[in-house]
This record gives sequence, structure tokens and C-alpha cells, in this order.
Amino acid sequence: MSGRIAMVARVLATLLLLLRVALPASAAPNPSYQARAEQLLRLLTAPGDEPAYFSSLFLDSVPVDRWRAVAADLRAQHGKPLTLGAVRQDSATAGQVEIRYERATVGFTLVVAPQPPGRVVGLRIVGARTANDSMAKVLAEIAALPGVTSFAVATLGNGPPQLQAAHRADAAMAIGSSFKLTILSELARAVEAGERRWSDVIPLGPKSFSGRLLHWPDRAPMTLHSLATAMIAESDNSATDTLLLALGRDKVDAMLATTGHANPDRTLPLLTTAEAFALKMPANADLRRLYVTAPPDSRRALLRDAASRLTADKVDVGSVAETPTAIGDIEWFASATDMIAQLDWLRIHGGDALPIMAIEPGVAPADARRWAYLGYKGGSEPGVMAMNFLARRSDGQWRAISASWNNPAARLDEARFVALMTRALNLMAE
Repeated sequence: MSGRIAMVARVLATLLLLLRVALPASAAPNPSYQARAEQLLRLLTAPGDEPAYFSSLFLDSVPVDRWRAVAADLRAQHGKPLTLGAVRQDSATAGQVEIRYERATVGFTLVVAPQPPGRVVGLRIVGARTANDSMAKVLAEIAALPGVTSFAVATLGNGPPQLQAAHRADAAMAIGSSFKLTILSELARAVEAGERRWSDVIPLGPKSFSGRLLHWPDRAPMTLHSLATAMIAESDNSATDTLLLALGRDKVDAMLATTGHANPDRTLPLLTTAEAFALKMPANADLRRLYVTAPPDSRRALLRDAASRLTADKVDVGSVAETPTAIGDIEWFASATDMIAQLDWLRIHGGDALPIMAIEPGVAPADARRWAYLGYKGGSEPGVMAMNFLARRSDGQWRAISASWNNPAARLDEARFVALMTRALNLMAE
């Protein structure tokens, strides 16, 4: 579910190809470098004549239509390209180019071929700075999104998290795959207590829909570490359901109170991904009505009694892939302050869970590198998007940021949300 968030961040932030061209130290400066930088401004403004600008090697990896889509995404996010900014050459053929848009300055690494006519062989976005940005502006834009939103930024230290900026921070929100951090927390607790080891091997299963492990052999032997990595870095649903049931749903559920969730009953019991989406199916409307109105213990009994109707093979993914479905009823719920409390618990007790959280940072590599450490887990489905970051600055200070966006009436603009969260992260890094 949250894999799309990472994909959006990568597509907006990286043009997929950066070739380093090695030249002798005595090579003369390529006279076309400045010209290529100026032409980049024109190509970002409107499509046209890309084969004369890019090398065939570049276009083999980034076809013209894909390049034009990325350029259009940048215009949608930052406004019209206005002027060429700084051009800094690191060598005769490589350097950094800034393009000033209406609402931001975007930096690119630009590499040209040494041979005439010096076509571009490498181009990569390395970051964006929003003009005159502030956390107050980010907060106002998040609050103005259609539907409902929740946002919080906190400083982490020796005591409880200290909120620095917030919008409806205590509102319970659908968080999608962000709930997988609770499973990771229980695994980290069990390892810290000596009850489990990261190297313990268990069989894969039950399978769920989507994800790489769906196609692995049934009951394939997997270490707890491998399953946790797939669950967090890839948001693999089969890994998630395997871990939730292997660790014990009761123990995972108990972690909500342990990590500081203010209202666990709103979301208990934690559903497997198969159960959650099976309950959203039209054929299970009767079960869904009972589930929504029942207290947690009755919900647990319903899951046991109706187990045969709540398996992954009962999920028609197409029926929930395009429009929001029961996101206010059948979901995993937490507020921004709940998620920040959980991130803080993982900061203190996570151990080897922290490197797992840092594998997929959720934002562009250039933005992630502003931090000495950046851990991430998000969640998304139609009508639901959530992003949660645990970050350590170069001065050793820790920050946490959590935001959720729900809209039961329409799909969400995921690229816009990623851009807002990237801006918030960059402001905190400063």
C-alpha cells in the first residue's frame, strides 16, 4: 500500500540516470556546458527537440515521454520555470545547475559528453528549495487539502515528545500501512526481552494480496529480520500478516498502549491486511456492519468465527484500487501524536529495527541526505495517505514528523502530499 508513496518521491526527484564521465585532468572545458544549462531551462518550460539535447544513451533509459512527464510534474509542483540560476562546474563535463521556478529553486546534476556536440548523458534532480518557505506555510497548505488532515512535528529527547507545530494532532485518522510500525515495535520488544532473535526462522504464510512475497513458495523459511525488512521497506503484505500472526495478535495489540496510543480501542484488534480488505468487499457487508459497531473483544470473536470469509483470496483488489472504500470504518487508526509517540519508542528501544526503517526513506535521496539518520514508514490506499519520519540531525538532535490525509470522497494527490512533507523535513533539517 505505501510503496506508491516511495515511487512518487522517486519519480519526482530522480531522472534515473547519472553517468560519470571520466576525463584526463588536462581536458579543456567543454564550451557547450553553459549552453546546455541554458537549454535545460527551455526544455523544462515546454517539450521539444529532446533528441538534440539528450544522448541516445540517456533516452534509452529515460524515453522522451517519461522525461516530459517528469518536467510536467515539476511544473505542477513548483510553477513555471523562470530563469537559470547558479551554474557550478565540478569538472569540464559535470556540475550543478539551478533552475528558478515560480515557487522554488530546483537543483540538477548535469553531465555532458566530452565529444561535440556535448549532448547530455546524465541529469538528476538533487533537491528543491521552496522560496521563502516556513513551517507555518506548510501547515496552512496541509490544512487546506480537501478532506481531513492531521499533522505534527516534535522534538525528541529525554522526556515526552515536545510538539513544535501541529494541526489536529490528536485526531484519529486512517493511517494505512503505517500500522506496520506497531508490528515492528513488538518484534523489537521481543528481541530486547530475549524472547526472539532477529535470525529466528519461521515459515512464510498466510499469503496476502500484493507484494513480492506473494509469489514466493508457500511456507518458505524466512528470518524475522527478512520479514521485517520486506514489511517496512517494501510494505509487503504477506510479510506483514506472517509477522502479525507469528508474534501473536494479542501481543502486537498490546504494543499500542506500550508505545503511547491514546485510544487503542478505536483500532483494536489490529487487522491483517487480508482481513481488512476482505471486510471491505461487498460480499462481506454483513460482517462489516457487525464489526464496526462491536467492541474489541466481539470483533476478535468475529474474526475467529468468520475466518474462512476473510482470507486474501476473497479480496478483489480491483474493487478497492480506484475509489475510497470504508476508510472511516475498516482501517488502522492513529493520530499524529500517537505515531510520534511510537516513533519515539522505537528510537529508544528499536535496536536493529532502526536500520530497517532507514532502507526506504520516503523522500528523494538528496533530501534524505540532509539528515544523519532518517527512518520512515507510510501508508496509502484510495482516500488514505500517511507519512511518518524519525530523524536525527547532524548535531545529534532527534525530530519526528507524522501526517495523515483522509478523503472518503476522492483519490488523493499523492505527489502534492509528498512535496509538502519533503518541505517540512527540509525545514526541520535546517
